[in-house]
Amino acid sequence: MSAGIFAAMRSTHARSGRRRDGSSLPPRHRALRIAMDSPHRLLRMAQGGSCADCGNQVHWHQGIEHQPVCLHPHELPTAAVPEVHRWHIGGGIAYPAGDGSPWCRIAHLTLCPARDTPEPLTQHLVRLRQHLALQTRRLLDDGAFTPPDRRTAAGSRPTSPCQPARPVVDLLGSRYLATQPIEEIRCVARTHRGTRCLKRVLAPRKSRGTWKLATLLPGRTPVLPAVEIAVYDLGHLAHAEQQRWRAQRCPTHALAPEVADMASADWEIFDPLLHRQYIATRLPAGQARHRGRA
Repeated sequence: MSAGIFAAMRSTHARSGRRRDGSSLPPRHRALRIAMDSPHRLLRMAQGGSCADCGNQVHWHQGIEHQPVCLHPHELPTAAVPEVHRWHIGGGIAYPAGDGSPWCRIAHLTLCPARDTPEPLTQHLVRLRQHLALQTRRLLDDGAFTPPDRRTAAGSRPTSPCQPARPVVDLLGSRYLATQPIEEIRCVARTHRGTRCLKRVLAPRKSRGTWKLATLLPGRTPVLPAVEIAVYDLGHLAHAEQQRWRAQRCPTHALAPEVADMASADWEIFDPLLHRQYIATRLPAGQARHRGRA
């Protein structure tokens, strides 16, 4: 049988995009799932979401240090993005550099209209940032997005004025920014019912971290003054306990590493310049005063 005949035979079974009556078929979407017996934690694919500060759509990827990386959901021409801001995706992992192609990705923080731009951007990125600002305005006008300052004013979660909503945490020799108060950080593991675990990482019978004031050295961040910032220190805990916090698992699921995750851990690498709006200079109410170094 010739190759041409074989190709013709195969084409008769190809999906034409229409039903027998001539009407169009809906587009097919491939659903990727984690097998029940899979040892892998998460699929290496983008997880969609929205920015808590501006409401625009973002994609979360896993970084080379297993940290979550928040990227703009669309590719951009490499020539329009300064080299320092280029990212690329390889095998589902986000890498902070270009890959030599004419297209690249960019971190959402660089474009977020709710944040200050750390340095001048190209005209292409300025226009994109303005477009995202208009999107934020539409979301606000439609009531589809509430900025963080209004959420706090609404009193949905009463907290002390000096209780950080996004605390800075010392963990495994690095400094991270949490997405929510320490008491509300939730386990990311998958339960046997296929839902996310409801337990918190901060467990009643486990050792707790301690709040301290750490000096932000001006030599490392010349743009910022030397200030003391409130840090939740977990560095004195056992290494296994710190790993449990970094994996964002409750004590029960920490003992079952084969169980898949339902979400990525929420930690962000703390950057004093990008995250300066979350820096707290006072300890939470009722906390003893400890000092440390940044």
